[in-house]
Amino acid sequence: MEVKAVHGLCYSATGVTEKVVRGLAEGLEGALGLPQAVFHGFRKPEERAVDYAFGPGDLVVVGTPTYAGRMPNKIAPDFQARLQGNGALAAAVVTFGNRAYDNSLAELCTLLKAKGFHTVAAGAFPGRHAFTDALGEGRPDWDDRRAIQNFARQIAGKLRELEAVPPPPVVPGDPEAPYYIPKGLDGEPVKFLKAKPQTDLSKCCGCGVCARTCPMGAIDPKNVAEVPGTCIKCQSCVRKCTHHAKYFDDPAFLSHVAMLEKNFREPKEVETFL
Repeated sequence: MEVKAVHGLCYSATGVTEKVVRGLAEGLEGALGLPQAVFHGFRKPEERAVDYAFGPGDLVVVGTPTYAGRMPNKIAPDFQARLQGNGALAAAVVTFGNRAYDNSLAELCTLLKAKGFHTVAAGAFPGRHAFTDALGEGRPDWDDRRAIQNFARQIAGKLRELEAVPPPPVVPGDPEAPYYIPKGLDGEPVKFLKAKPQTDLSKCCGCGVCARTCPMGAIDPKNVAEVPGTCIKCQSCVRKCTHHAKYFDDPAFLSHVAMLEKNFREPKEVETFL
């Protein structure tokens, strides 16, 4: 099949998913002998207010992190509203913080089909967990990057052999399954939907980077200690603050993080589907 251009598009709050999507798009660009891949950000609210239309001849690497076993529930509607495949090919990518990707890849593949894409490949990639460095620290690492490049070569080889659009790859999961229910250290369900980041005013310099980088626009740029909007616990503000002034102190949230650190340290492997 003829591919004329490679694109990358992803929601990536802390940069992990973007690394995977960029790596795969660049690998495909090289393997297919095409011009530099075009990357479309989908992180900021203003980026998710734009329509993205593709068509025949385009190969689009579409990526999302896994939140509670599925696509982020506050971001998935933007993918649904803004993407138009119009017969473009797609490679579906999800990342997960070393627990499990559960149903996120199945959900993304189903969404892409509904939006007019022909998905030719899919993959799930472990990455550093948004909540803690104890899970997946440093990932995607060099081995992951080699796996990404190898996957790009496999996709390119598949496309060179095809004369017609193939059926989509079979991926595990149920796109309609409920979200994963977080648990605490005691194994019981915990709820922290209303948890919001706190600010250590003795460390905060008022630079506003937390407000500028919040993918939900939830932080008041005039008073960054206030979070009047919807917080999705992506940890962007915590990780972007160079003065380490942002933190979460919700007991249920911290218990869930402790449970993850206790039970999911064993490194997970990349899974790809053609």
